Amino acid sequence: MSQDPILIIISTNRINSLSAAVGEYYAELLSDNNQPNQTLSLTSLPSDFTATALYENQGKNAAFNQLKQVVEQATKYVFIVPEYNGAFPGILKTFIDGLDFPGTFRHKKCALVGVSQGPGGGLMGLSHLTDILHYLKMHVLPEKVYLRNITDSRLDTVLANTKYQQWLQSQAEGLIAY
Repeated sequence: MSQDPILIIISTNRINSLSAAVGEYYAELLSDNNQPNQTLSLTSLPSDFTATALYENQGKNAAFNQLKQVVEQATKYVFIVPEYNGAFPGILKTFIDGLDFPGTFRHKKCALVGVSQGPGGGLMGLSHLTDILHYLKMHVLPEKVYLRNITDSRLDTVLANTKYQQWLQSQAEGLIAY
């Protein structure tokens, strides 16, 4: 077991999202395995960060810099990723673009969870995100979880599928050991 907290990144800025509920459940799984963890939701991004924290403004937005520091200090991550238009949310890519390259994710480890109304469970988005994370020299746990055909926004309905519970538990244990 790692003593460093695993950082759970809720990869959308949508308020009260199912992804956030899945992230809370994942935090419980990690805690049940005595694994310290913390959650960072992209809802906490400053609304103006694209104009005040990126490119020539890097380092100038104090609120963004605090979030960036949380990400930099972690060594393991879980990305809870909703499917948006056959991909992952653009806000996640913009957030990643605001982090230091190549140092932020270099030689660190992560797990990916897709959440989708479609039959693929976010497969295409997680595939593309995997490519980006590999480019950033991050190690991605091969055991991805695809929560597919989500037609209800209530976590208890989604997790009524015991397979989803088992997949998330297995992945959490794998990430702890990774």
